Parts: sequence; C-alpha cells; structure tokens
Amino acid sequence: MSDSEKPAAPPAAEEKKTSTAEVDLTKYKTAAEIVNNVTKKLIELCVEGAKVIDICVEGDKLLEQGTGTVYNKPIKGIKISKGVAFPTCVSVNNTVSHFSPLASDPQSSQVLAKDDVVKLHLGAHIDGFAAVSAETLVVGASAENPVTGRRADVIKAAWTAAEIAMRTVKAGNKNWAVTEAVGKVTTAWDCKPVEGMLSCQQTQNVIDGKKRIILNPSETQKRDFEAATFAEGEVYGVDILVSSGEDGKARVEESRTTLYQRDSTVTYQLKMKTSRTVLSEVQKKAGAFPFNIRTLEDEKRARMGLQEAVQHSLVKPYDVVYTPANTFVAAFHFTIALLPGGPSMITLPPIWYKPELVKTEKELEDEELKALLARNLRESKKSKKKKAAKEGVEAGDDANEA
Repeated sequence: MSDSEKPAAPPAAEEKKTSTAEVDLTKYKTAAEIVNNVTKKLIELCVEGAKVIDICVEGDKLLEQGTGTVYNKPIKGIKISKGVAFPTCVSVNNTVSHFSPLASDPQSSQVLAKDDVVKLHLGAHIDGFAAVSAETLVVGASAENPVTGRRADVIKAAWTAAEIAMRTVKAGNKNWAVTEAVGKVTTAWDCKPVEGMLSCQQTQNVIDGKKRIILNPSETQKRDFEAATFAEGEVYGVDILVSSGEDGKARVEESRTTLYQRDSTVTYQLKMKTSRTVLSEVQKKAGAFPFNIRTLEDEKRARMGLQEAVQHSLVKPYDVVYTPANTFVAAFHFTIALLPGGPSMITLPPIWYKPELVKTEKELEDEELKALLARNLRESKKSKKKKAAKEGVEAGDDANEA
C-alpha cells in the first residue's frame, strides 16, 4: 500500500485498488452462485425418508464439483485455491447447527420426517473469498399445505430478523445495533435468538474475523463482548439463528463433533507423530477453512490426532448444540459486502422460503422496524440525488433566514 502514498501517481494506484476490489467481489459472487446451485439440489433431496448423512455427503461433493469448474487458469504460474468453505450441515428441528455425521456415528441413520424443520448450511470459496449461506425449509410443506403453528412462527421470525440485519449491517453502524434489532424482531413471534451465536467479518482466507456480532448475549457476554463499527469495504457472514424456546439457550448433547477448523494464529509443536500428520493433512486439504473429519484419510487416526491439536487450540471444534426438546430452530445465513454505494448481498435470496408457505397469526408491530423493512437495501441513485437536492434547498433556506 506504500505505492499509493507516493505523490507521483495517485490516480494509477487508486485505479489498481478499485480493480482488485472488483476482482475479489467477482470471486465472492462466483462462490455464491455455486452455493446457490448446490442448495437448490439439496432442497430437492430433503424429502420424507431421506438420510441426513446422504444429503451432507452430496452437498460437499457438489461444492467440490462446482468450484472445480471455475478459475482453473493459473495466475502468474500459481494455481488458485478453491473448494468447500463450510462443510454441508443438515440440522433438524431443535438441533441448532453443525450436524454432519460420519458413517460410524450412531446418529448417521437419522432420516427426515414430514414436518421436520431442516436447516441447510454450506459454503464455497474461490481464492479464499468465501460465500456461506444457510436457509430453513419444512419437509412436505407446500402452498396447499403451508407451515403453521410454532414452526411457522420461528421461520417467519428468523427470516424477518435476517432482513432487518441486512439493513442494519451498514458502514457507520455498530454491531450492538444488529444484536438489539434482531432481539426486538423475534419477540413479535414469541421467539428468541439462540444465545451467544456469532456473525463475523470476513477477509481472504478468514471467515471468523475480529469484528463480530453476537445474538442474545448472556450478562457475561454483554460485559465482555467487544463493540465494533462497520466500515466501507468490509464483508460479513451474518448468521441468524432463532429458537421457538423461551430463552434461546442451547447446550451440547450426545452428538459427536465432526467439524473443525485450523486456527492459524496459534502455534505449538505437537508431541505425537499422529497429531502432526493429521494437522499437515488438514492444512493441505482445508487450509484456513472448516472441514469435516469425513474428508480426512483415516477417521480413527484423525480423531486421535485432532484430540491433541484441540487441546492446544491449534484446531477449534464446531460442536453440535441443541435447544430443548419440542422447540424448533430456524436459520438464515447470508454474506454481505459494504460497498461505497451501500450494502450489497453476495449470497442469493433463500430458495425455499416464500410467504405463502409460512402462515402465522403473529406480525411485526414495531413501526420503526416496519419502516426499516420497507426500505431498499441500497438507496437508488435517484433517491440519493433527491435527498441531496432537498438538503441543499434546506441549507439555502437556513442561510436566507440567517
């Protein structure tokens, strides 16, 4: 960046900066298209009797195939890295997230049933620029047989909260504004955001950046969580998880963790040879992104090696968590870029969700939030000009009065 400080040629440096940002955005959007196409296929597979593990395996296979067809030309002799940025997870009913079993797991036999609330969560990256998406569907629902009751409440609450979050994650706003808005929205449907769930800033090869948003924080989290201001040029992965339960609390149960992620900020010399071998395989296959043990060569050896790596924080686990039985969790995850012209969605809108599929008697009543929902994500150039002209007239009037 020191080149841009040289007074000799600032326009060229500026031009280069812009073109790099455009190239990066194209990579983000290419990854998003792949994720969208894979999600479409997975939704078709979410039928009564379908095995959850089969949907997870198919999702990862399709993500690899999709990324394998693009950006195959080396740049300056270097191959562009691409692949899975978030392994396919299929979390059902009160399972909050990260459910993607191995064939050896007791829960690998789980099948989908009619009226199950299913959350699909997956991501792809091109050159480390990741698009991650999640959406919620109900097995067997249709316009003739819409979702009703608490299932409908939680899905409508989550989608409305996601729409509000899209309009609140904007340059100059603070992370706590999103926390508060999402909490307010969900109360309209007697629901709660899942406690302590995080959304993070993204950069190249990073999906869990420093600036973060927290949902439904505990008192301790409220006290310790770092305030942050969104800035132009940033990208965020926003994860909206809402529970039909009273308090949104979730806990780890009997499911085995299958998703992990290497933490490149931590260094430690592992003692066991197995651990070193497994970590080396992880770095080669997944790099900085989350991975499923399923992708590693030897599952038994992988579990043994990861144990030491987790113990010393070289690798972090994505635990499977649950809200209480007889509650439902709905999720929508989107990736958004804060561009000079305003916020811009990288990921595409949900495929399954349509108002006619979800019938609830409750509605949003907060006038401020309703007004925010009615606004476009980005102001059109026309309305910006109108606003500027109006401000100019008002300024002129003030000057005349003075």
